[in-house]
Amino acid sequence: MDTPFDILHIDPDADEADVIEAYRQRVKEAHPDHGGSADEFQRVRAAYEEIRTGYSLGERDIARTDERDRPTDASEDDAESDAEPDGTRVEYLDYDVLAEHSWELTDEDLFEKAAAAGLDAESYGTVVVEPRTCLLKAAEADGHNWPYACRGGACANCAVAVVEGDMEMPANHILSSEMMDFGIRLSCISVPTTDEVKVVYNIEHLPGLDELRLPSQQARRVRPSD
Repeated sequence: MDTPFDILHIDPDADEADVIEAYRQRVKEAHPDHGGSADEFQRVRAAYEEIRTGYSLGERDIARTDERDRPTDASEDDAESDAEPDGTRVEYLDYDVLAEHSWELTDEDLFEKAAAAGLDAESYGTVVVEPRTCLLKAAEADGHNWPYACRGGACANCAVAVVEGDMEMPANHILSSEMMDFGIRLSCISVPTTDEVKVVYNIEHLPGLDELRLPSQQARRVRPSD
């Protein structure tokens, strides 16, 4: 049985920097959009999480087996399902629009101005994010073409700025604490945790984020005016 180190193609004594670099490479190779498969992509993500949280072959394998074999209480599942909300309303705005209108990301009335500006649906609007669904997936399901690369939280291509509300990132591999405090989240792995959220997307070229990008595997949309 392959260990997490085998899956990431690194030695067990690899340091943290090598682990992160290996993860960024493997998650890109394994993604279905890049010629990989969904199963391999999940194996890579799970392997990285095991290493990051402290891998112990015997104890972790036993715990994983016990969890898999534990019977599910149907009544518990039904109760959780009944308690789930219908979804979160996320109001979005394209960062490119700010320069066109001389707006700033820190403007308190940014979204009020956007709502009154008559912008097209790609630049401004709302999308409903179902429970346990990441923002990027919900946006794509709604027909949007937001930037991304790895889809595994290993780059900043899909970064968004949360202006109001909050989104939870299950793991943070690359963003600094200052970025997190400022409200930067990776839309490929972040899930809304408040009833309403306002985000500015397409911020990948902001200072500090640009060097965390990977080569995009997605053709960016072309504006009608280009």
